[in-house]
Amino acid sequence: MRTPLKTTLAMAAVAALALVGCSPAQTEDSDEGGENGGAGSITVGIKYDQPGLGFREGNNDPTGFDVDVAKAVLSEMGYEESDIEWAEAETPQRENLLENGQVDMIFATYSITDERAERVDFAGPYFVAGQDILVRADDTEINGPDDLNGRNLCSVTGSTPAQNVQERYADDVNLVEQNGYAECLTYLQSGQVDAVTTDDIILAGLAATDEYAGEFKVVGNPFTEELYGVGLPPESTEVCEEVNAAIQTLFDNGTINDLLAANTEGVEYEANEELNTDIELQSCS
Repeated sequence: MRTPLKTTLAMAAVAALALVGCSPAQTEDSDEGGENGGAGSITVGIKYDQPGLGFREGNNDPTGFDVDVAKAVLSEMGYEESDIEWAEAETPQRENLLENGQVDMIFATYSITDERAERVDFAGPYFVAGQDILVRADDTEINGPDDLNGRNLCSVTGSTPAQNVQERYADDVNLVEQNGYAECLTYLQSGQVDAVTTDDIILAGLAATDEYAGEFKVVGNPFTEELYGVGLPPESTEVCEEVNAAIQTLFDNGTINDLLAANTEGVEYEANEELNTDIELQSCS
């Protein structure tokens, strides 16, 4: 139930703060609050700049697949939506946020890797993404990375996914760099590039925005595996088990598939069935 979970989260936060040398005042502040073991809310880290996944403007309610999965998981664990406090979890800061006790959980296209697992705990995964390609809806010639030789492929400056395509699949691809994927979609819309690449669900979320609905499609031929997990503070074994139980329930009753469909409406996209069938949840030990 909620009381042991909140108590465990508070203990994990205190332990993490102690590891980084926080002051007693900071540790005490983490335990202040209302009901449930002295903590009346739970802080969840999300992305603020990924439409369809984690997106928030100003003080508006956040939206997206990650946000909806977080709400559903916490509901299974006994939380009300009003208990949730949202915080921005930028990619390079995610481990720090968990280690310092600034957030209790992170749902933010957070791929589970061995390197990250040395610093924080993971529950899940709740979704398996794969690097894929976005093209215009009427394109029938680009069906995978091998088809990109001689084509213009848009990427974010310093993009690892685009470099992966060039190094492994299409050494004759022309990389067109932009500051963000929104700019890449503008180029794709105008015909200045032939494709855009990153994780398939990120592409689908971008393309499902009102501005682009119906104009693009995800090829549906992923060529990497990215396990999106729930980031937790170090030594959160009990919480991890509760999160995993909630995720399993959401798999079994179809909720995660429903949330995915709702957040990718308007773009031709289906999650890769091979990657997302019988997902094995992480061990919490």
